[in-house]
Amino acid sequence: MNKALLAGGVSAVAVMGGYVATTADAEETGSADAAASPTPSGPPPGGGFGQTIAYDDFVGVTTDGTVLGDLYAVHSTGVSTVPVVRAAQAFVASLTDEQKAATLYDVDSDQWLDWTNVDSNDRDGVALRDLTEKQYALGTKLLRAALSARGLRQANDIRKLNQFLGEYEGDTSKALNEDAYWFTVMGTPSATGAWGFQFEGHHLVINYFVLGDQVVMTPTFMGSEPTKITYEGKHYHLFREETLAGLALLRSLDETQLAQALSTAQKSGTDLIAGAGQDNAVIPYAGVKGSALNRRQRALLLDLAEVYVGYQDEGHARVRLREIERHLDDTYFHWIGEHDDDSAFYYRVHSPVVLIEYDAESPLGYHESDSDTSAPPSASADATASASASASASAGPGGPGGPQGTPTQQHIHTIVRTPNGNDYGVDLLGLHRETDH
Repeated sequence: MNKALLAGGVSAVAVMGGYVATTADAEETGSADAAASPTPSGPPPGGGFGQTIAYDDFVGVTTDGTVLGDLYAVHSTGVSTVPVVRAAQAFVASLTDEQKAATLYDVDSDQWLDWTNVDSNDRDGVALRDLTEKQYALGTKLLRAALSARGLRQANDIRKLNQFLGEYEGDTSKALNEDAYWFTVMGTPSATGAWGFQFEGHHLVINYFVLGDQVVMTPTFMGSEPTKITYEGKHYHLFREETLAGLALLRSLDETQLAQALSTAQKSGTDLIAGAGQDNAVIPYAGVKGSALNRRQRALLLDLAEVYVGYQDEGHARVRLREIERHLDDTYFHWIGEHDDDSAFYYRVHSPVVLIEYDAESPLGYHESDSDTSAPPSASADATASASASASASAGPGGPGGPQGTPTQQHIHTIVRTPNGNDYGVDLLGLHRETDH
């Protein structure tokens, strides 16, 4: 199954929001925003759809098609994975034989790479909505063990606003609801062996690989539309930390550094490069280099990385942050767009061991009405009202939705990857097999 080429409804445009890469800076500077490689996984020149590839064809994100070696190693982190192992074992044990047949895969399965962030029901595994109450609780416990408290809250809030969007669109029966999220498990949960799980749905995809006490939680895609809303009496403001941390670093730069960090390209409706279907993306470095930053700026760069890394459990987040810090001199910070508090902008943090993208995109399913941003239309509204709401949502503020629309902080996509071959723990698994077999 290739889920990268979906169409229909919001998905037809949303898929482009996740996959289109910009080449504007590549043309102007020769390297700043080069698009993902056209083959085997990148879009055609000028942007396009990503393509799911086989596990055996995985290379990983690189700057020029060549994987840098000796970046990763099988070692002890000193941080226990027992809680997540036990939670995964209990969840798997609770599944019926039929559910296991749909959910369990080999540790090196193509299933790892076959994910998408769009609102689709065409997914493998078992969905939250199809679990019993006990199974649901065990699935939630697995997420709680894998994520930090902040990460779990973020995941739950993304799911909740997916429910909001379904009510706004007038249809929560399919992919636009808080329980349209699927688990798959690769390998056998073990305290010593290699295994992992994937949690996948609209605007939320978590890939979680475990080897002994090592963890790789990439690619991780998080997004939302809207991001700021009052729903069922609760105020949501997703990606506020990501927005503020990016602005704090940019505003700390002097004129020379700004000239290096800022793109000359205009912010488009979507600038994300390394989304779904871009596992072998070729993305040259762009922006201001970590070695050109002073001590305070380097601390802000590390703080920015921590916002994203800190969504995984606290112990392994610290391990990951130390890995990023070792390469801070060779970490680049790149920015497209304006930089006022409410501006729609794109930024990228890129080093040999981490790639982070933040992209404020054009509206696809939600239109921020001047008269009411606190509650969606009733899910029971008649078809005419529903159609009207959908039409205005697609139009969005300032123009049509999709890549050509006016971007806004009410629709944000983010992605975190481990470049040079270690997304999905691929490099670690290879090293493990070389050592043990």
